[in-house]
Amino acid sequence: MSQADLLAQDPVFQLKGSMLAITVMELAHNDLERLDAQLTEKVAQAPAFFSNTPLVLALDKLPEGEGELALAELMAVCRRHGLRTLAIRASRESDVAAAEAMDLPVLPPSGARERLLDPAPKKIEEKPAEPEHKPSRIITSPVRGGQQIYAQGGDLIVLAPVSAGAELLADGNIHVYAPMRGRALAGIKGNTKARIFCQQMGAEMLSIAGHYKVAEDLRRDPLWGDAVHVSLSGDVLNITRL
Repeated sequence: MSQADLLAQDPVFQLKGSMLAITVMELAHNDLERLDAQLTEKVAQAPAFFSNTPLVLALDKLPEGEGELALAELMAVCRRHGLRTLAIRASRESDVAAAEAMDLPVLPPSGARERLLDPAPKKIEEKPAEPEHKPSRIITSPVRGGQQIYAQGGDLIVLAPVSAGAELLADGNIHVYAPMRGRALAGIKGNTKARIFCQQMGAEMLSIAGHYKVAEDLRRDPLWGDAVHVSLSGDVLNITRL
């Protein structure tokens, strides 16, 4: 095989999964003048938050009776305040057509619950400083599908089975001393040293500091169904036998 053939087979890209933080602006009214004024107030409260912030414009909750939305003007208002529109979320045909004309991705309406985000700095109350690392949270009963358990500031230890559809989150490590069939997200605030320990890996997703593998990838791992230790090296999840 020639050197040119070898070079042609050398991959020039990789597709990798990553959980990125994207701000969603959900519009309640089609009023660009008021939006401009209210964004000005927000930027004054927290200028750093509005510096090249990636944004999804959610238009699916706009009232029908407020007329056509000028999408280009809306994006221009956002851009003046440091918000960079990556995509829109919409259901109305006119909004979808406007986005497609601008070659802007369109996301379907979301049924997921979203956390309200307020970039304004909070008033500092005088109280004793909390330790950076809190005691581990220990769960002794089964974690059912649809449940979400979060260990803030520390490790999460689960001594019972975790069903499919359940979600475990921790700022530190996650230990599951039983079959693990749900989702486990360790180091969710960016702790790349966090680890995941499973007595029996059958997870829908494993994630450390935003880098993850889903069930489709995990099932191909020779340690599927075994006791494993998951760590992060660079941006790659390493799965080793316990």
